[in-house]
Order: sequence, then structure tokens, then C-alpha cells
Amino acid sequence: MTSAELLPAAVLKRKAVVYIRQSTQAQVQTNLESQRRQYELVDVARQRGFRDIEVIDDDLGRSASGMVARPGFERLVAWLCAGRLALCCASTPPGSLVTAATGTICSNSAAWSRRE
Repeated sequence: MTSAELLPAAVLKRKAVVYIRQSTQAQVQTNLESQRRQYELVDVARQRGFRDIEVIDDDLGRSASGMVARPGFERLVAWLCAGRLALCCASTPPGSLVTAATGTICSNSAAWSRRE
């Protein structure tokens, strides 16, 4: 990536988060390629020029059905709402990459409005 493609210094001083999640323990155990690709999003943030990168993987094996707590998602939403993040990377079905502060990090709009 050339210096012309890097984000402004003020943006790069803020935190970047890579949110990693798979819905079931079976997915965690069998979809290792998906996990590997999600963890590689750290490299995407680094290539964009971020130095303060945090991985949130607390929610591996936790469904977004609303029936179980997702502490990682709660932390992510709190940071987003507080304006502390410059970048959020998440892998969303069917494998599309979201790199936006308030992009599609929920499987549905109801989850976002409930902040689940």
C-alpha cells in the first residue's frame, strides 16, 4: 500500500478492531479456514496503517439469536457508540468483508437496534 492510500494520521491514531465470531461450537471446531481468514483481518488493518489493533473473539461459538450473551459484541458496540473506533473489520455471511465503523456487523437490523 502506498502512502497516498493510507488513512489520515488522525484516523490512524484511533483503535481498529477485528471482530471474530462463529455461531456454534461445531463451526468453531470444523470451520478452521473461516477462523483463519477472520484472524487475517488483523493484517488488513495493519496494511491500512493502524497500529492499535484489538481482536475481539470472545463470541466464538455464540449465536446471535439473542438467547446467549455476547460480551465481545457488547464491547464492540460500546466502543462504536463512544466514537473510539476508526475501523471495525468483521467477516459477515456469505464471507463478505466489512470494514466500516458502523457497517453490517450484525446478522440483522434487530440485533443492531438491541445491540446484541
